Amino acid sequence: MFGRTKAPLLGIDISSSVVKVLELSEKAGKYTVESYAAEPLPFNAVIEGRIENKEEVAAAIKRAVKRSGTKAKEGAVAVSANAAITKIISYSASLSERELEDQIMMEAEALIPYPLEEVRLDFEVLGRSLTDVDVVDVLLAASRSENVDARTEVLEKAGLTPRIVDVEAYTMETAFSLVSEQLTNNGQGLTVAVVDIGANITTLHVLVDGKIVFTREQTFGGNILTEEIERHYGLSYQEAGRAKKENSLPDDYAEKVLDPFKRSMATTVTRALQFFFSASAQYQSIDHVVLSGGCASIQGVDTMIAEETGTSTSIANPFSDMTIGKRVSLQALSNDSPSMLIACGLAMRNFD
Repeated sequence: MFGRTKAPLLGIDISSSVVKVLELSEKAGKYTVESYAAEPLPFNAVIEGRIENKEEVAAAIKRAVKRSGTKAKEGAVAVSANAAITKIISYSASLSERELEDQIMMEAEALIPYPLEEVRLDFEVLGRSLTDVDVVDVLLAASRSENVDARTEVLEKAGLTPRIVDVEAYTMETAFSLVSEQLTNNGQGLTVAVVDIGANITTLHVLVDGKIVFTREQTFGGNILTEEIERHYGLSYQEAGRAKKENSLPDDYAEKVLDPFKRSMATTVTRALQFFFSASAQYQSIDHVVLSGGCASIQGVDTMIAEETGTSTSIANPFSDMTIGKRVSLQALSNDSPSMLIACGLAMRNFD
């Protein structure tokens, strides 16, 4: 949303704890990872999707870009689903492009609960309606200007030219095509839950035939594990985070700290699915669960969630069918692959 580009593009995922940059190339329908890097963010630089410290975020992006070795100078970023308003509207297929734009702007005033001068908005014609050939479906997306401007500003401070500001839910939907290749019938005919468990936020996306039908965020993430390590072993928060990352904790760590957190993860996923079922009269079952985000890399959590939910569960790996370029560390990319869906979806916008 909010922009388009044909130039070489860096997908830049700005989460609450880390910045990830990714450059893809494409040839004959196959992708290659040309550049990749991840750079941690200072505590509270980004809070609940809001960029609170632009200088720190820009500096992290600049470091990540430098370490990646990319020559790309243009970037794509995304706002969270909670910070965006999206709606599919239907219009007569006979309208000209100008008439369609005029109609959308008139309806936007009624649909968006903010003055239009305070928002950034864009629209995309999705194509003919499945229920009426004389109608086209149009996706309208809008976000407060401050959300969009904060992201474009940090890219500019990092020496990049912003070209696309998307919505995270739709970038995830784009990247899901990479994961669905590993599912039965490429995910067609399936209702799939993608559960992204990050540092602070867990986001549930439910997709039917590869299209999002439901998105919900809740507060839960890997920082809870870091805080429990801090409390249990008497470490500072920074020491706890470092010990977690380096796997240098005492022998009782798995039993006393990690296993209870994994059970909390499983409970969180189960409750998120139950909320979806209660909110939807149309969907009352899930065919498969895909885990993404940093916490998805915790060993054995997929098995525990499969047992808790009674649903087959896998770990997202969007790079399974990609070629890896010479500049990229295969080990680092493999370790981070479950948390790279947003960056992948943004990088893939270059091939729309």
